[in-house]
Amino acid sequence: MSLPTEPASAPAGTTAPRIRPFEVHVPEEQLGELRRRVGAARLPSRELVADRAQGVQPATVRELARYWADGYDWRACEERPNALPQHTTEIDGVEIHFVHVRSPHPDALPLIMTHGRPGSVVELLETVGPLTDPTAHGGTPADAFHLVLASLPGYGFSGEPTELGRESGRIARAWAELAARRPTG
Repeated sequence: MSLPTEPASAPAGTTAPRIRPFEVHVPEEQLGELRRRVGAARLPSRELVADRAQGVQPATVRELARYWADGYDWRACEERPNALPQHTTEIDGVEIHFVHVRSPHPDALPLIMTHGRPGSVVELLETVGPLTDPTAHGGTPADAFHLVLASLPGYGFSGEPTELGRESGRIARAWAELAARRPTG
């Protein structure tokens, strides 16, 4: 896996897919709109049973909505991925977001990780240090990986597909293509 370290090469007469730097910057207006919508959500008044047999209890949903509206620090969340090298590139008609961290250990193995549905690469950020620099976490250089954390199409900061069919085989082919990419500049 070589991205993003070497110049692009493409067949004669074609243009290599571009790998572009990326940072998370959600406009304050969008965050305000999200808070307004969460605050305006109509929640059930109460459950008919004392346990979770009917799903998540309304008190839990109300507390979660309160947290998202008033307690969640989005700017702190932005700082975490922005502290790492992030990029986007188009694959199979969709803009794909990914984090790419090279290990300080030159013989590290390449590894692509992705999150589940629903989710985002933010869930995987705590793995970056131990996987890329295991010696700083009690491991050995043989435990090291050059790491790519790829955002599934339609999740996180990847683009939204315009067609059905993003099953595991198609995602695997996209990640193989991502691993073969070289930056264009």
